[in-house]
Amino acid sequence: MKKALFFLAVAALQGGLAQADAYKVQNGDPSGTFKIDPLHSVAQFWVGHMGVSEFPGRFDAISGSFTVDATHPASDKVSVEVPMESLDTNFEKRNKDLLGPDFFNAKQFPKMTFASTSVKLDSSGQGELVGKLTLHGVTKEVKFSLQRIGAGPDPWGGYRSGYVAKTVIHRSDFGMNYMLNGIADEVRIQLNVEGKRQ
Repeated sequence: MKKALFFLAVAALQGGLAQADAYKVQNGDPSGTFKIDPLHSVAQFWVGHMGVSEFPGRFDAISGSFTVDATHPASDKVSVEVPMESLDTNFEKRNKDLLGPDFFNAKQFPKMTFASTSVKLDSSGQGELVGKLTLHGVTKEVKFSLQRIGAGPDPWGGYRSGYVAKTVIHRSDFGMNYMLNGIADEVRIQLNVEGKRQ
């Protein structure tokens, strides 16, 4: 009995390793119009706390679309909308405070949006995304570093493409000046976006 269990465990381990070995980044044609998949996309941020640490947060509901023309990347477009109520910092009271009038003021400004004005990508998938970010009722130009992760077919007959975009903003530029002596002005942002070709 013990010997049988041992062989079953080895077989399961080998199967798991085989599955892990099968994972690869897809390198298909990223061209097309893609609808953002909210189940596989997230907006994350990190902000300094009391000058001794950083704490993270995220927005779990992202919608929007992006277009990709591999031969004419200057025509690419990105449009993203994030409902503020999808905020999660892993602590309910902090979520409530951040959504309140001292910070995001989600009641008055229920969503954050981004609309691109230019996209630049080189042949390796590295580049820059520039556009208008509207947050807390204020619109500012923001520049992201951009990385294409991959593109290719999914197991359900669809075709997917994904990117990571990173930037740093100052919350005071968007009118959020509360407690700047305890919570950093500088906020690091990362968008992980996966879209399904339409």
